[in-house]
Amino acid sequence: MALLQQWRDMAYDQQADKGKLQNLWRVYFLKEKEIYEQLLSNPDEIVKGTVKELAEKYNVDIMTMTGFLDGIDESLKVRNPIEEMEEDTEVNLEFDKALLYKNMVGAKADWLYELPQWDEIYTKEEKEALYKEQKLSTTYRREGKKIGRNDPCPCGSGKKYKNCCGKA
Repeated sequence: MALLQQWRDMAYDQQADKGKLQNLWRVYFLKEKEIYEQLLSNPDEIVKGTVKELAEKYNVDIMTMTGFLDGIDESLKVRNPIEEMEEDTEVNLEFDKALLYKNMVGAKADWLYELPQWDEIYTKEEKEALYKEQKLSTTYRREGKKIGRNDPCPCGSGKKYKNCCGKA
């Protein structure tokens, strides 16, 4: 079975003891933070190796590295073959800095997008702009004409909007 499926079976097991699952995620998030601290300390270094080599480099087990690779994959310049990945699969951690920051914001991972290493990469203003750009990208805006209180209700009831769906 591919590593990613093993990771998902373990990390998202609905039948697992809730305490064990919470502990798994607590430990994972601490290790994830440590890996990102190292990666962001030298953001232009291209880190490559097998899954096993990277797990050893960052002092984590294979499953933790698999979860990490799953999490960072959308932020990489060249995505890894995570669905078929095994211990000896060559992977890379060359990430797009802006995309990684925005993906951390999108995941609401404040323990990652607030890491002090980001201060060496982006100014406060640049981080705020990336944050705002990410938040706006997920904000739904309804286009079109605004419904007036005396307009017919768009639900089709035949009533005025103020007497139907527009009641406060």
